[in-house]
Amino acid sequence: MTVDLPLSRAVASRIDVLSQAGSTNAMLRDVAGDGGAWPHLSAIITDDQTAGRGRLDRTWTAPAGASVAISVVVRRLPERPDLRGWLPLAAGVAMADAVAEQLPDDGVAVKWPNDVLVGGRKISGILAEATADAVIIGAGVNTAMTPAQLPVPSATSFAVLGADVDVDRLIATYLAGLDRLVTALAAADDAVGGGLHAEVVRRCATLGLGVRVSLPGDRLLEGEAVSLDAEGRLVVRVDGEEHAVSAGDVVHVRPSGA
Repeated sequence: MTVDLPLSRAVASRIDVLSQAGSTNAMLRDVAGDGGAWPHLSAIITDDQTAGRGRLDRTWTAPAGASVAISVVVRRLPERPDLRGWLPLAAGVAMADAVAEQLPDDGVAVKWPNDVLVGGRKISGILAEATADAVIIGAGVNTAMTPAQLPVPSATSFAVLGADVDVDRLIATYLAGLDRLVTALAAADDAVGGGLHAEVVRRCATLGLGVRVSLPGDRLLEGEAVSLDAEGRLVVRVDGEEHAVSAGDVVHVRPSGA
């Protein structure tokens, strides 16, 4: 990766840009114990990640130069451990806002918990991992990926959408938004009072839709996604009964009431 990233460097505490990396999350996790060298909002970035991982231990690969992977260390954490589940949702909102800045007319939204969609197709995914005193948040964004390179038919990229992405602007906007959201969450120690709950609801495409949720133990939950609770869990109504889902694979299956 050869871009200079002046806008991003003005926002981040530290940025290491690599020509190739196995997993940016794994690399950052290995050094994150040194808080002096890697303070809050330090990042590792590459456009050639060879061993990336997604949610549920899925592998995530892309041709060199077709996508950007960025991992950020977050040290401004809420005191309440239960609120840390909001951090990947905050990253999803921040990335959606960054994508929408360059694709303002393309219907950018977040599929709970943190896939960024453009026109209903996935352009970015988020993976958060906790360390002893920080959270590493990784994001992958499909930038120059061609239609033939898309991993699944439900994916998209800036190139597929006919957009020439400004990677520096994208990363800078993402980092600034992520910092704003996590700082407000830590200061309020409350997702509702700190405004993060409202920000996630604003961007969330899942609410109001019929969903199918794959839960641990090969269980399925199918109903209507009606709200997010104070812990960031998706509340799904099934036959009049509400279930709070903290983790699971979500598929949008139909409009509410269809």
